[in-house]
Amino acid sequence: MNRLSKAFASLAVTCSAVLGISFGAAAQDKSVTFAYQDMMTPIRVLMESGKLESETGYKIKWVKFGGGGDVIRAMSSGDVDIGEAGSSPVAAAASQGLPIKLFWILDDIANAEQLVARNGSGIKTISDLKGKTVAVPFVSTSHYQLMYALSEAGLSSKDVKLLNMRPPEIAAAWERGDVDATFIWAPVLDVAKRSGTVIASAGDFAAKGKATFDGIVVTDKFAAANKEFMTTFVKLLAAADADYTANKASWTPDSKPVAAVVKWTGANAADVPAGMAAYKFPTLDEQASADWLGGGAAKALQSTAEFLKEQGRVTELAPDYAAFVTDEYVKAAK
Repeated sequence: MNRLSKAFASLAVTCSAVLGISFGAAAQDKSVTFAYQDMMTPIRVLMESGKLESETGYKIKWVKFGGGGDVIRAMSSGDVDIGEAGSSPVAAAASQGLPIKLFWILDDIANAEQLVARNGSGIKTISDLKGKTVAVPFVSTSHYQLMYALSEAGLSSKDVKLLNMRPPEIAAAWERGDVDATFIWAPVLDVAKRSGTVIASAGDFAAKGKATFDGIVVTDKFAAANKEFMTTFVKLLAAADADYTANKASWTPDSKPVAAVVKWTGANAADVPAGMAAYKFPTLDEQASADWLGGGAAKALQSTAEFLKEQGRVTELAPDYAAFVTDEYVKAAK
């Protein structure tokens, strides 16, 4: 799955002002800016439903970004309160000591990010990438996995021509024939696979101890002032994931849930069912477990940060990555 300029790659804003249950006299005047990306996950149905607004009384400003690095930069500048980012940009933020907390595992990327070689490029294995042009969003989960894949094959970044591109840019470059391979997630992954062949998946490397995930992070400032909102948000996230898991067979291309995913991500409806099936969505209990927010996520962030330091993307490592992860809201939501 997997993802630091301040420019927006794309922008989609919708504001809701639904008065509902209030957490205080001034609750209905409160608002939150949420930065999301184009990953196909059950949260898109929650976004479309308006339940977060109606059950909290908050105004939600949904803003679409093209990559996790941009999300983190916007959060550090105070423009965004809560945002989606892959484990790589979250690790970079933690390494820089930014006051944020990972509080929800949006998805275990598993096989939702893949390395695709263009048909006719002559690339059959990772070793064949030598001398080829490969596009990937730098400081992304895909970048982390790609560099591990190259290292395992005895190659380095100097052996390939790496292009740092955001997903929409990769899609355009792929259509033009400018790149030989890309390590990317849907919906761009689906574009690449139409004229390419998968030669490796993130799940292959996760099995070797290099797991990646997409998460939702919140600024310390917003979380401290809006604890009840955070708990309600987590309950709704858990419910959306559980509903998908229980009813995924009904998520057909012409269904309402898929329509919501298409609206918010720009994906093709026909690609959504298979695209979502490639992810794993931890349950509320799994979120709180040692595998994720109870310890595993911090270990994954540290491993990713070590990779980023090797790549010169961060200058120092944080003393303790657990300081940037919290299970407070998951436990409160149980």
